[in-house]
Amino acid sequence: MAFPGLQHVAITVSDLERSARWYSALFGAEPVLDEDEEGGRFHHAVYALDGGMLFGLHTHQGRESGDRFAEERTGLDHISFAVGSQADLQQWARKLTELGIAHDGIKKAHYGSGISFRDPDNIALEFFAFPEG
Repeated sequence: MAFPGLQHVAITVSDLERSARWYSALFGAEPVLDEDEEGGRFHHAVYALDGGMLFGLHTHQGRESGDRFAEERTGLDHISFAVGSQADLQQWARKLTELGIAHDGIKKAHYGSGISFRDPDNIALEFFAFPEG
């Protein structure tokens, strides 16, 4: 039996309104869902990305720690979005710059190339392309 791929990623944010504006600009789309969870434990705004992947922003009705993200803590290190080519990476670098999102440019390694950046809660994000050819 093959192991299934990821269907969605959900992250906890400190300010849903601020993060929804930021991610809407990054994704070039509005959430497809923005509602309280049935049991009232959390509220989520969910984006539909290409390939059927969902990306959710969660708040936990004021129970969030308020701490900024740090990849050194046990748990999430970063989220990486797949792009098809070096040309795509260059386009994303330009888009991040246009949006005023700080990044460190394209970094190349033998296993691929990526652009790292952070969201308003300091969550580490990346655009990544495997080597071409």
